[in-house]
Amino acid sequence: MLILKLESFDELKVISLFHLIGLGLELYKVKMGSWAYPEPAFTKISGVPLYSGFMYAGVASYICQAWKRLDLRFKNWPKNSFTYPIVILIYFNFFTHHFLPDFRWVITVILIFVFFKSSVTFKVNTLKLGKVNTYRMPLLLSFILIGFFIWIAENISTYFGAWQYPNQKLAWHMVHLSKISSWFLLVIISIVIVANLKKLKYPDYFN
Repeated sequence: MLILKLESFDELKVISLFHLIGLGLELYKVKMGSWAYPEPAFTKISGVPLYSGFMYAGVASYICQAWKRLDLRFKNWPKNSFTYPIVILIYFNFFTHHFLPDFRWVITVILIFVFFKSSVTFKVNTLKLGKVNTYRMPLLLSFILIGFFIWIAENISTYFGAWQYPNQKLAWHMVHLSKISSWFLLVIISIVIVANLKKLKYPDYFN
Protein backbone atom coordinates (compact mmCIF):
# COMPACT_ATOMS: atom_id res chain seq x y z
CA MET A 1 0.00 0.00 0.00
CA LEU A 2 2.94 2.29 0.61
CA ILE A 3 4.47 1.49 -2.79
CA LEU A 4 1.13 2.06 -4.50
CA LYS A 5 0.77 5.32 -2.54
CA LEU A 6 -2.48 4.19 -0.95
CA GLU A 7 -0.93 5.09 2.40
CA SER A 8 1.72 7.65 3.29
CA PHE A 9 4.91 7.09 5.25
CA ASP A 10 3.37 8.92 8.22
CA GLU A 11 0.42 6.53 8.10
CA LEU A 12 2.83 3.58 7.95
CA LYS A 13 4.42 4.80 11.17
CA VAL A 14 1.03 4.99 12.87
CA ILE A 15 0.06 1.52 11.64
CA SER A 16 3.40 0.08 12.82
CA LEU A 17 2.87 1.67 16.23
CA PHE A 18 -0.51 -0.02 16.51
CA HIS A 19 1.00 -3.34 15.48
CA LEU A 20 3.39 -3.10 18.44
CA ILE A 21 0.65 -1.92 20.83
CA GLY A 22 -1.62 -4.75 19.74
CA LEU A 23 1.12 -7.40 19.83
CA GLY A 24 2.06 -6.37 23.38
CA LEU A 25 -1.57 -6.69 24.45
CA GLU A 26 -1.91 -10.06 22.72
CA LEU A 27 1.20 -11.48 24.42
CA TYR A 28 -0.15 -10.51 27.82
CA LYS A 29 -3.75 -11.62 27.21
CA VAL A 30 -2.78 -15.03 25.85
CA LYS A 31 -0.46 -15.57 28.81
CA MET A 32 -3.35 -14.72 31.15
CA GLY A 33 -5.66 -17.17 29.35
CA SER A 34 -8.11 -14.60 27.98
CA TRP A 35 -7.98 -16.31 24.58
CA ALA A 36 -5.70 -18.65 22.64
CA TYR A 37 -4.39 -19.42 19.16
CA PRO A 38 -4.70 -23.23 19.06
CA GLU A 39 -3.34 -23.87 15.58
CA PRO A 40 0.40 -24.58 15.13
CA ALA A 41 2.45 -21.89 13.38
CA PHE A 42 6.06 -21.06 12.53
CA THR A 43 5.62 -17.41 13.50
CA LYS A 44 4.38 -17.78 17.06
CA ILE A 45 5.98 -16.01 20.02
CA SER A 46 4.80 -17.28 23.41
CA GLY A 47 1.72 -18.74 21.76
CA VAL A 48 0.90 -15.57 19.81
CA PRO A 49 1.22 -15.50 15.98
CA LEU A 50 2.80 -12.33 14.66
CA TYR A 51 -0.20 -11.66 12.44
CA SER A 52 -2.27 -10.85 15.52
CA GLY A 53 -0.63 -7.43 15.69
CA PHE A 54 -1.80 -6.74 12.15
CA MET A 55 -5.42 -6.99 13.32
CA TYR A 56 -4.88 -3.90 15.47
CA ALA A 57 -2.83 -2.29 12.72
CA GLY A 58 -5.77 -2.97 10.39
CA VAL A 59 -7.99 -0.82 12.62
CA ALA A 60 -5.44 2.01 12.41
CA SER A 61 -5.24 1.58 8.63
CA TYR A 62 -9.03 1.78 8.41
CA ILE A 63 -9.04 5.04 10.38
CA CYS A 64 -6.33 6.54 8.14
CA GLN A 65 -8.19 5.49 4.98
CA ALA A 66 -11.53 6.75 6.31
CA TRP A 67 -9.90 10.07 7.16
CA LYS A 68 -8.89 10.59 3.53
CA ARG A 69 -11.82 9.01 1.72
CA LEU A 70 -14.58 10.43 3.93
CA ASP A 71 -12.81 13.76 4.51
CA LEU A 72 -13.29 13.62 8.28
CA ARG A 73 -13.62 16.82 10.30
CA PHE A 74 -14.05 17.05 14.06
CA LYS A 75 -16.01 19.56 16.09
CA ASN A 76 -15.37 20.16 19.81
CA TRP A 77 -12.44 17.75 19.91
CA PRO A 78 -11.31 17.47 23.58
CA LYS A 79 -8.04 18.93 24.78
CA ASN A 80 -4.93 16.73 24.98
CA SER A 81 -4.99 17.14 28.74
CA PHE A 82 -8.18 15.01 28.66
CA THR A 83 -7.51 12.61 25.78
CA TYR A 84 -3.96 11.52 26.66
CA PRO A 85 -4.69 10.45 30.26
CA ILE A 86 -7.89 8.64 29.25
CA VAL A 87 -6.05 6.68 26.52
CA ILE A 88 -3.32 5.66 28.97
CA LEU A 89 -5.96 4.65 31.52
CA ILE A 90 -7.85 2.56 28.95
CA TYR A 91 -4.74 0.72 27.80
CA PHE A 92 -3.45 -0.08 31.26
CA ASN A 93 -6.89 -1.22 32.43
CA PHE A 94 -6.68 -4.02 29.86
CA PHE A 95 -3.65 -5.28 31.79
CA THR A 96 -4.53 -4.45 35.38
CA HIS A 97 -8.10 -5.78 35.49
CA HIS A 98 -6.68 -9.29 35.88
CA PHE A 99 -5.53 -8.48 39.40
CA LEU A 100 -7.34 -5.19 40.17
CA PRO A 101 -11.00 -4.17 39.74
CA ASP A 102 -12.08 -3.62 36.14
CA PHE A 103 -12.61 0.13 35.73
CA ARG A 104 -13.93 0.02 32.15
CA TRP A 105 -17.40 1.27 33.15
CA VAL A 106 -15.90 4.08 35.21
CA ILE A 107 -13.74 4.94 32.19
CA THR A 108 -16.82 4.83 29.95
CA VAL A 109 -18.63 7.34 32.16
CA ILE A 110 -15.59 9.63 31.99
CA LEU A 111 -15.56 9.24 28.19
CA ILE A 112 -19.19 10.33 27.99
CA PHE A 113 -18.31 13.58 29.76
CA VAL A 114 -15.14 14.11 27.70
CA PHE A 115 -16.67 13.42 24.24
CA PHE A 116 -20.31 14.32 24.87
CA LYS A 117 -20.15 17.52 22.76
CA SER A 118 -17.80 16.10 20.13
CA SER A 119 -18.97 15.17 16.64
CA VAL A 120 -17.47 14.14 13.32
CA THR A 121 -18.54 15.23 9.83
CA PHE A 122 -17.89 13.05 6.81
CA LYS A 123 -18.60 13.21 3.09
CA VAL A 124 -20.14 10.41 1.02
CA ASN A 125 -20.45 10.23 -2.75
CA THR A 126 -23.92 9.31 -3.99
CA LEU A 127 -24.91 7.47 -7.15
CA LYS A 128 -25.60 10.82 -8.75
CA LEU A 129 -22.45 11.83 -10.57
CA GLY A 130 -20.67 14.66 -8.80
CA LYS A 131 -23.10 14.68 -5.88
CA VAL A 132 -21.44 14.68 -2.45
CA ASN A 133 -23.43 14.66 0.76
CA THR A 134 -22.02 15.79 4.11
CA TYR A 135 -23.22 14.13 7.30
CA ARG A 136 -22.56 14.65 10.99
CA MET A 137 -22.47 12.01 13.71
CA PRO A 138 -21.87 12.18 17.47
CA LEU A 139 -18.33 10.95 18.04
CA LEU A 140 -19.34 8.55 20.81
CA LEU A 141 -21.82 6.89 18.44
CA SER A 142 -19.10 6.41 15.83
CA PHE A 143 -16.89 4.73 18.47
CA ILE A 144 -19.71 2.34 19.37
CA LEU A 145 -20.55 1.51 15.74
CA ILE A 146 -16.92 0.77 14.82
CA GLY A 147 -16.59 -1.42 17.92
CA PHE A 148 -19.82 -3.25 17.00
CA PHE A 149 -18.67 -4.07 13.47
CA ILE A 150 -15.26 -5.23 14.73
CA TRP A 151 -17.18 -7.51 17.11
CA ILE A 152 -19.03 -8.97 14.10
CA ALA A 153 -15.69 -9.56 12.37
CA GLU A 154 -14.42 -11.20 15.57
CA ASN A 155 -17.34 -13.64 15.51
CA ILE A 156 -16.49 -14.57 11.93
CA SER A 157 -12.79 -14.96 12.79
CA THR A 158 -13.38 -17.19 15.82
CA TYR A 159 -15.92 -19.26 13.87
CA PHE A 160 -13.19 -20.14 11.37
CA GLY A 161 -10.63 -20.75 14.15
CA ALA A 162 -8.35 -17.73 13.83
CA TRP A 163 -8.35 -17.72 17.65
CA GLN A 164 -10.65 -18.99 20.37
CA TYR A 165 -11.99 -17.91 23.73
CA PRO A 166 -12.12 -20.34 26.66
CA ASN A 167 -15.85 -21.03 26.13
CA GLN A 168 -15.17 -21.95 22.47
CA LYS A 169 -12.82 -24.88 23.10
CA LEU A 170 -15.43 -27.62 22.72
CA ALA A 171 -17.74 -25.86 20.28
CA TRP A 172 -18.04 -22.42 18.76
CA HIS A 173 -20.23 -19.93 20.60
CA MET A 174 -20.96 -16.34 19.71
CA VAL A 175 -18.44 -13.93 21.21
CA HIS A 176 -19.92 -12.36 24.32
CA LEU A 177 -21.59 -9.00 23.81
CA SER A 178 -19.34 -7.49 26.50
CA LYS A 179 -16.49 -7.65 23.97
CA ILE A 180 -18.12 -4.74 22.14
CA SER A 181 -17.10 -2.56 25.09
CA SER A 182 -13.50 -3.77 24.73
CA TRP A 183 -13.42 -2.86 21.06
CA PHE A 184 -15.18 0.42 21.81
CA LEU A 185 -12.31 1.34 24.14
CA LEU A 186 -9.60 0.13 21.77
CA VAL A 187 -11.13 2.16 18.94
CA ILE A 188 -10.89 5.25 21.13
CA ILE A 189 -7.18 4.58 21.69
CA SER A 190 -6.72 4.27 17.92
CA ILE A 191 -8.67 7.38 16.96
CA VAL A 192 -7.13 9.57 19.66
CA ILE A 193 -3.59 8.67 18.58
CA VAL A 194 -4.34 9.15 14.86
CA ALA A 195 -6.30 12.34 15.49
CA ASN A 196 -3.58 13.96 17.56
CA LEU A 197 -0.96 13.13 14.92
CA LYS A 198 -3.23 14.56 12.22
CA LYS A 199 -3.87 17.64 14.35
CA LEU A 200 -0.18 18.53 14.19
CA LYS A 201 -0.29 18.77 10.39
CA TYR A 202 -3.92 19.65 9.74
CA PRO A 203 -5.17 21.81 12.63
CA ASP A 204 -8.02 23.13 10.45
CA TYR A 205 -9.61 19.65 10.60
CA PHE A 206 -10.50 20.43 14.20
CA ASN A 207 -12.61 23.25 15.56
